Amino acid sequence: MNGEKGMNQNQHQRNYQKELDVIIREQEKEGKVPRLLLHSCCAPCSSYVLEYLSQYFDITVYYYNPNIFPTEEYMKRVKEQKSLIERMEFKHPVHLVAGAYEPEEFHQVVKGLEKEPEGGARCMKCYEMRLCETAKVAKAGGYDYFTTTLTISPLKSAQKLNEIGEAMGREYGVKFLPSDFKKREGYKRSTQLSEEYGLYRQNYCGCVYSIRA
Repeated sequence: MNGEKGMNQNQHQRNYQKELDVIIREQEKEGKVPRLLLHSCCAPCSSYVLEYLSQYFDITVYYYNPNIFPTEEYMKRVKEQKSLIERMEFKHPVHLVAGAYEPEEFHQVVKGLEKEPEGGARCMKCYEMRLCETAKVAKAGGYDYFTTTLTISPLKSAQKLNEIGEAMGREYGVKFLPSDFKKREGYKRSTQLSEEYGLYRQNYCGCVYSIRA
């Protein structure tokens, strides 16, 4: 029991930004530009992440968000993501792959958790679903790493997201890139970039349940 408590405390104390810094420095020393599959929840959140990581990685943005409701909202967000990538300038290539829009899969995954509060068990299942699919695609595509823009949100736990990402990475045999993109004023920068590019910023996370929250 004490050992488990100690592990949890160590996990809580991890600085994911510093861990990312170490990986980037090591890759630069070796002259490598690793291929990264970046799960994106939306264009605004991806803006800073792309500005930052495209300096060091060859990125493919993977837009897989079957939780988004309604369909019109999903299409609007995909279009905004594509537009942002086309307009931004990057040191290394940035590509876009849109995953399947499977709202019925999302509802099956969160069945029974419909009344859970935002940030609770339903959201954890949603994160797991999206990161699981991202890990599968990263493995199949031979990517060096995968990660998610979700950690940029002040409302989302970087610890939980990194734990889920690392678990999916172990399961599918692909490295999860640690992140806490809200660090170093990443969220603030994303709002600045959103204004600069005139991005559509939604007022709810995405699913029908978050509208009601």
